[in-house]
Amino acid sequence: MSGHDLSPPPRPEACELCGRGAALTKHHLIPRSLHGKARYRKRHDRVERLTAILWLCHACHRHLHVVLSERQLADHYRSREALLGHPQIRSFVEWLAAKPDGFRPRRWSRRGR
Repeated sequence: MSGHDLSPPPRPEACELCGRGAALTKHHLIPRSLHGKARYRKRHDRVERLTAILWLCHACHRHLHVVLSERQLADHYRSREALLGHPQIRSFVEWLAAKPDGFRPRRWSRRGR
């Protein structure tokens, strides 16, 4: 055993993107579906793959996965700052931040139906 702490960062009081006090989920900055791929095993050690996490509300978490692919997330958006640098993510987060904690945006289809 390596002795490294593999637990996620402590759960904050609010979403780390929009700042609303809502139920939070763990967003792995290096998506778990890619942890076994050689490309990501070479670039990121096990500790980083398992502990690089943001705590997000369901709406922000869902929006990230609608806008960005798993590979885009792992290759270019591995930090809060990088995520907020994406124009679609930033505008959604700014819009959502003004809503009350219990607000849940309507789901919309990726295909624009």
